Amino acid sequence: MKSGVASHPPADRVHFREAMSHFAAPVCLVTTDGPAGRRGVTVTSVCSVSDEPPTVLFCLNQTSLANTRFDQNGVFAVNLLASHNEPVARAFAGEGQLELEARFAAGRWTRLVTDAPVLMDALISFDCRVIDSRPVATHRVIVGEVLAIGEPTAGNSLLYRARRYHSL
Repeated sequence: MKSGVASHPPADRVHFREAMSHFAAPVCLVTTDGPAGRRGVTVTSVCSVSDEPPTVLFCLNQTSLANTRFDQNGVFAVNLLASHNEPVARAFAGEGQLELEARFAAGRWTRLVTDAPVLMDALISFDCRVIDSRPVATHRVIVGEVLAIGEPTAGNSLLYRARRYHSL
């Protein structure tokens, strides 16, 4: 067998997680609603894919069965959070072990096209329908076509770096 990259084991998980904590990432709240029920999760894994057609993706840990609601409902909203949304980000990240209704009570919501919850005072929101979803390692990568974009609001961006929230 040839030696080289193909036979090299992956980097250590703990070292990788520590290295990734150095990334400064925008904080988003992804939400869904529909026949499978409501769900919202704070994430830093949102990415633009294309502008023709407008497409975004995000990643969710597969350990939570409630995360299957995104696929089951077939719709989601990406809400880009402002620094004043930090309490909402913390609630949906699981701080305080709040029940679902208490988490949603932390924000004011509207709906655009898909009926996914849109945070009214987010910096911007993207209302999407799921066009692809697949497992990759421990996570599920969900891709959505943007059907509507909310009205932008003013404010500083909420970022996450070194396991802390920051304002920019």
